[in-house]
Amino acid sequence: MLLSRGARLVAGVDEAGRGPLAGPVVVAAVRLDPDRIPEGLNDSKKLTAERREELFDIIMATAEVAIVSAPPSDILTLNIRGATLAAMARAVRALPRAVDRVLVDGRDVPPGLPCPGLALIGGDGRSVSIAAASIVAKVTRDRMCAIMDCDAPHFGFSGHKGYSTAAHLAALDTHGPCRHHRAEFAPVAALLVRATVVEITG
Repeated sequence: MLLSRGARLVAGVDEAGRGPLAGPVVVAAVRLDPDRIPEGLNDSKKLTAERREELFDIIMATAEVAIVSAPPSDILTLNIRGATLAAMARAVRALPRAVDRVLVDGRDVPPGLPCPGLALIGGDGRSVSIAAASIVAKVTRDRMCAIMDCDAPHFGFSGHKGYSTAAHLAALDTHGPCRHHRAEFAPVAALLVRATVVEITG
């Protein structure tokens, strides 16, 4: 669409991990080669884990990609929306070549982009560039959750990826938050307040 309107270099941007209680938000910016667009690109949530891994390898081999993560400390400082938008702008600026236009999944165009941007609700199902970015972000974050799992195995991050499953909430209640948890997210914040009260009154 944008290519037909004169934009030569278009990047898609998407994130993974806005909702979990733990781990980073991961953002990917992807500029696809118009002559080498992988088959089967779609919203990462509609693909199997195996297919995401396959497409991830193809995208990384054929496209220009930048990946940025916002750790829990950034989320605490900027809030989840601010940390995500800041990471999106950083990812676009980190691409190997400057682009003419940016397509962003969601409602917001991040401030600080080096070129015009367009927000598309449901963009990962409407733009192959955004779909590619969603796959790269999702696979990268899942791999980071596996590393978190090695660091704090009693939480089971490899399975629930930091989301508020019953098993995750039970582990939080038993062990308390770890360094990968987002301190301002409600279940974690409640436990931190409880721990502070116990320390003061104890």
